[in-house]
Amino acid sequence: MKENPEKNLPPVPPAPNEPDASQTEIRQARIRAAISVGLNLLLAIGKGVAGVLGDSSALLGDAIHSATDVVASGAAYIGLWLAGKKHPSFPYGLYKAETIAALIASGAVIMAGYEIGRRAILGPVTLPDVALTLPVALISLVIAFAFGFYQLCAGRRLHSKALEADARDYLADGLSTVVVVIGLVATHFGLNLDRWAAGVVAVFICWAGGQLLWHSLRDLMDEAIDRETERKIIGLVESHPRVENVERCLSRMAGGRFIVDMDVVLRSKSHDLAHRISHCLERDIRQHFSRVVMARVKTHSPQSPQLRRITPAKNHGGPLDIRLAKARWFLLETIDRETGEIRTREYLQNPHWQEETRRGLLVGKWLLEFKPDQVIIFQEKGTASVLLKEAGVELILIRKSAGKPSV
Repeated sequence: MKENPEKNLPPVPPAPNEPDASQTEIRQARIRAAISVGLNLLLAIGKGVAGVLGDSSALLGDAIHSATDVVASGAAYIGLWLAGKKHPSFPYGLYKAETIAALIASGAVIMAGYEIGRRAILGPVTLPDVALTLPVALISLVIAFAFGFYQLCAGRRLHSKALEADARDYLADGLSTVVVVIGLVATHFGLNLDRWAAGVVAVFICWAGGQLLWHSLRDLMDEAIDRETERKIIGLVESHPRVENVERCLSRMAGGRFIVDMDVVLRSKSHDLAHRISHCLERDIRQHFSRVVMARVKTHSPQSPQLRRITPAKNHGGPLDIRLAKARWFLLETIDRETGEIRTREYLQNPHWQEETRRGLLVGKWLLEFKPDQVIIFQEKGTASVLLKEAGVELILIRKSAGKPSV
């Protein structure tokens, strides 16, 4: 007697009511962006006052850099605020608001580099007051590097492009301050390198702004996600027992997050089962990859010309075994659907038949790795049978009264 389990499969359990991980990350990133605005403002004021009072072109240029960072950090905050919003006109979300914020930040950095360079070339030659400017430069250096690395780690952990851009601004600010400190120390020993230091700062800042601009433009142009992550997502989907293969996978970036669109071939003709598997796969992708904010899985069910059938056996080449989980061997056959001809036969040794606990679960999962279409059983009870049935495998039930035919 044959039984089609696909008609009476239990529904896929809904995902637990957990808070949206991406929204939580955005809220945390927004708090850090707000702190960054205040800190950049303090750095800009401190450097600016010391640069004016101490007659240091390099430190004053560094103050201009910090001032543009205030604009960049403010843009990051606004971008993160928008990224957390939902609107029916933007079905894919507003995550790219972060990318736009990073784009604005890159413009601010480039403008800062230009202004510093202009002052270095056209500004007057002055001898800075080292006693006033050097302590301010050193304190700014420590703050910029400390908060920059902290912000960079937070940005990577929260998958925030805007925070990473803000962190790079701080690190660029710190490196430019290093040049300022070197120039001030040289001035202390009688070498007036303040103007040259300002020029070096300008070149470095323009380079950093250009890199940031390039990465932002790539994101806005729908750059695909990295190949390693894409392969892992495909591997997760193809590990499902009813999935034959992933036919196509399209992906794109959205403000440091991922959107995935897949076409999947199933080993099933049941539309109901295909619908449930599609939802299950979409949920699993989002749960296993926190950066994926949207996953769409379209299933296709072309009938394979061959089916895989598994039969429990007492020994290699021996008779059928009525105990599914305790069977020492399994016969895996590949059968032509049209002619019924057996194309291949292979005996598989059960690695879990002697397990004392969870034997049915282990054997069931192991059998699903071979992606069978049919499994011969003598009883529907048992964890292994239930697991196979829930996965959509056709269970062919043979009554004991039918005798014990040979494999």
